[in-house]
Order: sequence, then structure tokens, then C-alpha cells
Amino acid sequence: MYLNTIKPGVGARKVAKRVGRGIGSGLGKTCGRGHKGQRSRSGGFHKVGFEGGQMPLQRRLPKVGFTSRTAKLTAEVRLHELELVKDDKISLEALKTARVIKQHFKYAKIIATGEVTRALNIKGITCTSGARAAILNAGGSIEE
Repeated sequence: MYLNTIKPGVGARKVAKRVGRGIGSGLGKTCGRGHKGQRSRSGGFHKVGFEGGQMPLQRRLPKVGFTSRTAKLTAEVRLHELELVKDDKISLEALKTARVIKQHFKYAKIIATGEVTRALNIKGITCTSGARAAILNAGGSIEE
């Protein structure tokens, strides 16, 4: 094999469309643009979604839904996962060092799944009402 004998595979390179090169090419005269109309002319361009002046579909349909900016940055922590933290003081950093949540999370919320067996001091983490009641019943405290 020599560098001067290497060729691309069959069908790997398409032949360029040469327009405006006579009637025999199949793309002479109108060059594949048809007759008349906006698309046949140079500069015949319109925006994506333009429907010729008719009210576009994206403006006819109502706006729906909502995307929370903090939802992707908030980790859900279950009550029984708090047992994995050795220290009684639980903060966002303590959850990260105990590998209960991943490093990229900026917020955490404790949800009422499982049980708490010891008194915990929660600081800087939000809780659901059920989780709050479970932590306080176990003798813990919550600072926000």
C-alpha cells in the first residue's frame, strides 16, 4: 500500500451539484429552483417558523409549564440516609463528605422517608413538614 494509491470508499464522497452549467447537466436555466416565487430568487430568505404572514404555530399555542432553576441543583436526602453521617451536626458539607449527595449540588432537602434513631442538629438544609416532625420527635434541632 502506498499513499498515492489510497482512495476513499465507494459512495463516501458525493459529486458536487454544479448548477447553471447548461441544459445537458439537468440543472441549467432555473438551476433546480423552479419558476417564480420567493425561494427562486437570490436573497429569497425568511426566518425559521415563518408562515407567510400567517400567525406562526409557536405564537398560536398557549405558553405552558414551568422550569425551576434550582431543581437540578437540589438533592433529595431521605431520613434514613442521615444515619450515614457520623457527626450529629448535619450541613451541606457534611452530607458531601459522607457521600450522601454528590459534590455538584448546591442545596439539599430532607424528605420523610425512613426513620431517625438519634438526635441530629440540622443546619442550612430545608426539610419537608413530615421530616421536620420526625427530626424534632427524635430530640434533634433544625436551624435554617
